[in-house]
Amino acid sequence: MPKLTIDGIEVEVPAGATIMQACEAAGAEIPRFCYHERLSIAGNCRMCLVEVSPGPPKPQASCAMPAADGQVVLTRSAKTQKAREGVMEFLLINHPLDCPICDQGGECDLQDQSLAYGKGHSRFHETKRAVTEKYMGPLIKTVMTRCIHCTRCVRFAEEIAGVEEIGAIGRGENMQITSYLEGAVRSELSGNVIDLCPVGALTSKPYAFEARPWELKKTESIDVMDAVGTNITVHTRGTAVMRVTPRVNDDVNEEWASDVTRFACDGLRRGRLDAPYVRVAGKLTKASWAAAFDAVKTALSGAGSDVAAVAGDLADIEAMVAVKDLLGTLGSNCHECRVDGVAIPSADRSQYLFNSGLAGIEHADVILLIGTDPRHEAPLVNTRLRKAVRKDGATVFNVGPASDQTYPVTQLGDDAALLKALPQAVADALAKAERPAVIVGTGALSDSVGAAVHSLITRFNLVRDGWNGINLLHTAASRVGALDIGFTTAGGIAAMAAAPPKVVFNLGVDEVDVPGAFVVYVGHHGDRGARVADVILPGAAYTEKSGTYVNLEGRVQRGARATFPPGEAREDWTIFRALSAVVGQPLPYDDLRALRGRIAGEWPHLANEGLAPVPWVAPLVSDAPASSGPFALPPRDFYRSNAVARASATMAECVAEIVDADEPALQAAE
Repeated sequence: MPKLTIDGIEVEVPAGATIMQACEAAGAEIPRFCYHERLSIAGNCRMCLVEVSPGPPKPQASCAMPAADGQVVLTRSAKTQKAREGVMEFLLINHPLDCPICDQGGECDLQDQSLAYGKGHSRFHETKRAVTEKYMGPLIKTVMTRCIHCTRCVRFAEEIAGVEEIGAIGRGENMQITSYLEGAVRSELSGNVIDLCPVGALTSKPYAFEARPWELKKTESIDVMDAVGTNITVHTRGTAVMRVTPRVNDDVNEEWASDVTRFACDGLRRGRLDAPYVRVAGKLTKASWAAAFDAVKTALSGAGSDVAAVAGDLADIEAMVAVKDLLGTLGSNCHECRVDGVAIPSADRSQYLFNSGLAGIEHADVILLIGTDPRHEAPLVNTRLRKAVRKDGATVFNVGPASDQTYPVTQLGDDAALLKALPQAVADALAKAERPAVIVGTGALSDSVGAAVHSLITRFNLVRDGWNGINLLHTAASRVGALDIGFTTAGGIAAMAAAPPKVVFNLGVDEVDVPGAFVVYVGHHGDRGARVADVILPGAAYTEKSGTYVNLEGRVQRGARATFPPGEAREDWTIFRALSAVVGQPLPYDDLRALRGRIAGEWPHLANEGLAPVPWVAPLVSDAPASSGPFALPPRDFYRSNAVARASATMAECVAEIVDADEPALQAAE
């Protein structure tokens, strides 16, 4: 490990570290524009110049120079300061004075560093260069005259997103950053270039000219658009959610967010349920809370214990526990979260988790995908798989429909029978691998064949010392938490549909209809589930309540309330608590702390945030017959996967620009 001296401080850094990393270890601040910790080194902005000896007499780019034993580095010398001032002067030659109208204002690296490292004046008075605007789709607003050619966006598209649709044309002064044929960037992660851009060249198109960062209240929370549990910051002004940005969490989402996570937030202001409704003479009519509760009480009085509940993809644990407790007071234990018909053959927790972990899966050396499309079901899982392939040389096989995952995948076929007799080369690769992994999607776990598929994959011998390679790729934010609390019923949703209960509490489910039942819909959008309801009780969206969620790897996380629900809407668990008092069976908690205490009492692992190790318990061998034939991936529209996204005008633009535009080309290819 090399030892070097930084501004008189001796530091020891790992072999292969750069001088910039050594400077940061010594507490020295090094300005940069092109360098980013998660991207390859470009070394083209030259802002990170430092004086190094022994070495050339001129300052060196610290991001691209390896640290060596015995080096003496000066980060604040007169020569270094003059060099940085010169670089900043060059960067500002053509940069427009757009700060008063630029959406990057207040969050701009160029602003901050020009103040800290600039001269305060320029010797260049020539006419500034102008660059024609580029089109990158409905999400990214471009003002390329501001571009300083750091190439962060180019490297992100190529290295992280795996979509080589952003690049540079021209040379020198004529160099321009553009998308391929100036078309929309077709990546489910494209919005991350907005955070990466250190100037105002790439900004959020839906957020353009909406607010300044100092006007916004920032609340740290958890995303619910998929099962990854992306850590986010919700930016609000008054009661409106203005934007959503990712937070850094190396164990979960690193610092990325999918486009639905980032841009679907405008759906929180559209199509909202803000008052109770009761169906009268076949028509939903606005009512008071008292009238709505009376209608539910009347229905329950004639139902006895023939009552059920279904929980949707966005439900929090507090709401599911509250409705489960309410059903318990009514003598019913009929509740179901697997509304897509997915079969989980064991109640043991290790059977339904992503056991390798989000951070761990990028260290797998042989990966078998079964009935899944991770690029669109969980984009941030796919970035980890891409990293495993690019950096560690992992081999990926696929059994199921072929799709572009942005990395090489060996297609074995689309036949479930392959799981019983894998090609010998694949079986040998899994057996010999140090960290083999199988990722099973919901498309492979349908209620008819799911148990058989799960039993077959557990025979692949994927468990090693300190490693479990059996992973289920959930798509619903609520699913693992619901399974943890036992929000399931024998026979699943099919049994409930075959023998419909008299009353059904629908907790935000839009995909299931129980004909003949009295439906009480508790949700926040007037989507498909609300249209068939007999009573609507308006609930709170994920940004409007404090809720607990468990992501696909079993990590307990808590979201915080960023704003209040609109109108008469209330947090979901409080609705069930109030209803329990109306029916004469009040639940034993009156506030969130008491409810979480009740949850911790029965499920201790849900008491604290974090990831607890889960011992592997081998499942019982299934007697279900081995299936054959192609897997049917669930109909999951990436841009319209839930009620919030379907209400989003921004997501509708993405569908029109990206999805619908691609369909004729796909049909022609077929």
